Amino acid sequence: MDLILWRHAEAQEHPDGVEGRQGDEKDMARRLTPKGEKQALRMARWLDRQLPQGTRIFVSPAQRTEQTAAALGRKVRIAPVLAPEGDPAALLELAQWPNGRSPCLIVGHQPTLGQVVARLLNLRQEDCAIRKGAVWWLRHRQRDGQSQTVILTVQTPELL
Repeated sequence: MDLILWRHAEAQEHPDGVEGRQGDEKDMARRLTPKGEKQALRMARWLDRQLPQGTRIFVSPAQRTEQTAAALGRKVRIAPVLAPEGDPAALLELAQWPNGRSPCLIVGHQPTLGQVVARLLNLRQEDCAIRKGAVWWLRHRQRDGQSQTVILTVQTPELL
């Protein structure tokens, strides 16, 4: 099974600055910046060429993730469990990792996406930061009777 994690592109700052909370109403309404719109479009073009048919796409209900995913131009499903400060275990359950029958693209937030990568690669949670607009593509496989997570690619919009 393939799990593709796409962090939303660059977004406007929280209107309350550092006093704002992730996941509050103002945070959920934050939109992409012009730079973020370009990042999302670059990554969407690359993803569109790479994603297998039948890929399931789930998006956080935050405006910035919906905008990021919209650049891909495919049908998406909004998943409240992907909201900011989400639970990595809930994300993996939604994706049906590792036994899902089809690839799954998740458009979400840091730190949750980094925590998922850390969990799957046996890293400390604080060791995995995902850049804005970046994609981590992971694959589950069985090799010699062992369950493995393989990194297929890590891509950033700046390198496309």
